[in-house]
This record gives sequence, C-alpha cells and structure tokens, in this order.
Amino acid sequence: MDTEPFQTIYILDIIVNSLPLEFYLGLAGSIILLLSSAMVSGSEVAFFSLSPEQKDILKKDESKKAGLILQMLKNHEKLLATILIANNFINIGIVIITSYILNLAFDFSDFPVLGFLFEVVVITFILLLFGEIIPKVYASEFSLSFAKFTVTPLFLSMKIFSPVSNILIKSTSVVNKRLKMKKKVSVEDLSDALELTENDIKQDKDILERIINFGSIDVKEIMKPRVDTVSADINFSFSKLKSLIIESGYSRIPVYENNFDNIKGILLIKDLLEYIDKEDYKWQEVIKPPFFVPETMKINDLLEEFREKKIHMAIVTDEYGGLSGIVTMEDIIEEIVGEISDETDEEDKLFRKIDAKTYIFDGKIQLNDFYKILDIKEDIFEKIRGEADSLAGLILEKKEDIPKEGDMIKIDEFEFIIEAADNRKIKKIKLKIN
Repeated sequence: MDTEPFQTIYILDIIVNSLPLEFYLGLAGSIILLLSSAMVSGSEVAFFSLSPEQKDILKKDESKKAGLILQMLKNHEKLLATILIANNFINIGIVIITSYILNLAFDFSDFPVLGFLFEVVVITFILLLFGEIIPKVYASEFSLSFAKFTVTPLFLSMKIFSPVSNILIKSTSVVNKRLKMKKKVSVEDLSDALELTENDIKQDKDILERIINFGSIDVKEIMKPRVDTVSADINFSFSKLKSLIIESGYSRIPVYENNFDNIKGILLIKDLLEYIDKEDYKWQEVIKPPFFVPETMKINDLLEEFREKKIHMAIVTDEYGGLSGIVTMEDIIEEIVGEISDETDEEDKLFRKIDAKTYIFDGKIQLNDFYKILDIKEDIFEKIRGEADSLAGLILEKKEDIPKEGDMIKIDEFEFIIEAADNRKIKKIKLKIN
C-alpha cells in the first residue's frame, strides 16, 4: 500500500495547525484586497475605453447604473483621481498584509536579504498578474459590462475619497498650467514639422503653410492701397453713385467727404437694392459707421474683430493717422485658401505668365501675392525690402530712385526690367528668372 499521499496530508496538516490564526485572517484580507485592486484597475480601462457607440447605448439605457456611468464620465478628472487613490491605498494594504503573513509562514531571521528579495518578488508578481494585467485585459474586451459591474463601488469611493481627490485635482491643475506656459511651439517648429511630412500631405501643404504663417502677417501686407480703392464722395448724386456701383461691381464701398482721409462710413450695396429704380434717393442715410485698424495689426486679430463686430471691411490707418487703404474679409480668407475668384474678377489682373521663367507683373502687386505666384520663400528679399509691401516698392528700395523704362535691376537670380513707368511710379515690371 502506497503511504506517500497520507504522509503528504499529514505534513500539510502539521503546517496548517502550526500556523497562527493571524495568518489565515491576513490571507483572507489579502485575497479580498487583491480582488478589490483587480476591480479598481479594470474599471480605469473600462470607463476610459468606452467607445462613442457604447456611450450612445448608455444614453438610451434608463437604468440607474447607466446614468451613474455617464455622470462619472462627465467629471473624468475626479473619476481618475479616485481610481488612483483607491488603487494605491489597496496596493499598500496588500503589500503590508502579504509581507506580514509571509513572515509568519517563513522564518528569514537568519537570511534577511533573501527574505526581503523573496517578499518583493512574490508580492510584485501577485500584484502585477492578478491586480493589473488580468483585470485590465478583461476590462478592455468587455468594457461596458465591466463598467456596469464596478460603477456602484466606484461611485461610493468617489464620495469617500472626495476631499483627497479634490486636493489632488487642484494641485495637478497648477502643475499643468505651468507646463502649458513652458510648452510653447514656435512657428519655426511647425514649419520644420511640415517640411518633414510634405511628401505625405502634398495636396494640403500650401494651406497648412498659410495657416502656420497666418498669425505673423500684418494688415499692411494684404490690404488694398488707397490708390486702388474704389470709393464714393458723400456728395455724389444717386445716379452717379449707381454708375460707380455698376462699374466697380463691389458689394461694399467706402464713403468719404472731400478726400479719402476723411472717411464717413461704409456703404453696403444691398441696402440700396429696394431703391435702385428710383431716380433720386438720399443714400447717405444708410451708410454704416467705419471701422479703423492700424497697418501693424495681425490679420488673425482682425479676423476675430470682424467676427465679433459682424463686419466685412475695415479702413487701414498708418502710424501718422493717415489712411493707407482698405482690407476686407475676403483678403483675410485668401491668405488661407488662396485666391478667390468669381465671375466679376478679371483673370490675371496683376500678372501675366509668359513662360516658366518670364512674367509681367503690375508694380502694385503685393509682395505677399508675388511670393505665392512664384512659390518662393517669403524671406528671400528680407535684407533689401525695408518697409516695402509691393513689388514696385521693393524695386525702389533696391534702386533708391524711380527707374526709367528699360532699366534692369538684378537681385540674386531675379532680373527685373521696367516695362512701364512715369515720374511718380512704376507701372509694369518684367521678371526673368535665371
């Protein structure tokens, strides 16, 4: 007869009887705490991995548990803080109790280092396997059912640990604010990132580049100069005003008195539609108050002003208070999406392409538009452009006087030949790219 099983049972019986009651109480407590740790750890994954579809299911579910889950997700910071606090308390309890019962079961008084390593390995293995890995893997697969299973104890934990979690949330918010202040990404960083990914986003690269540079562009760079602005004298008769409106095709026209420096308001053409058949009408009564902005204002700030004030046109002033021109909502939008043309716009109004290396430009074309047409960097003429905003202004900065027809000005690989000019300004410029 084989007596080995009976010997094994006898030895186990001796071991069991030799262990004190505290060992079994501690073992039961460790198991309960380990299950609690698994539940809390799994709830973190379950709550924060709920898909939009699962959230829609919860919204349609009229049960109390579904309502609690949605309520707790709205206060996600407090939910996460509660999970972390509860999990840490439970894990600390497991470490203390498990260490205690191991010391009751094994005598490591002669080998303290070995005993310490044994406790660390055993406790870490148990906590990771049963308290973290298994419950989180399960919760990720069955997030909705696991969230419903743990919502009630977790809600009670939120109430119990509320004072501690509030302190934790406030302290972390202070740290987050300071980190956000330090984490400022420059325009150069964004530009470099865009260059690294340009092969993957070729179609959207131009728009992304414009968005990145949007906040660095002054109103002066995109405005329509006063010499090119269509405006109406406040003393115009209604018939003369109608002729101006039909000829220009604009939907908004600045109104001045005596000269352009004395702007009285903005006329919205739509306000005249019901009176268009009349021979005479006191149109001055419907003009809107003008909105003035400085040349140095950034166009992203101007866009926000337009949005808040619900207007589409501003009068641009220089540093001396004189009027430089006008800027419209369309001018700003074009800085992002590119040139916007409609059936009333003249094609190639400011330039004409002769071949891949030769262009004819109007002298008043803005440098900003010039760069876009040639697809060149905006800082290419930075050393010589000075205060110039137009191509004619750039030529004047380089030559330092008004050139004559036929004069050639060379800047790096660009040859500018004056096609038309008078004593006051440069009208047409021919560009050859070598």
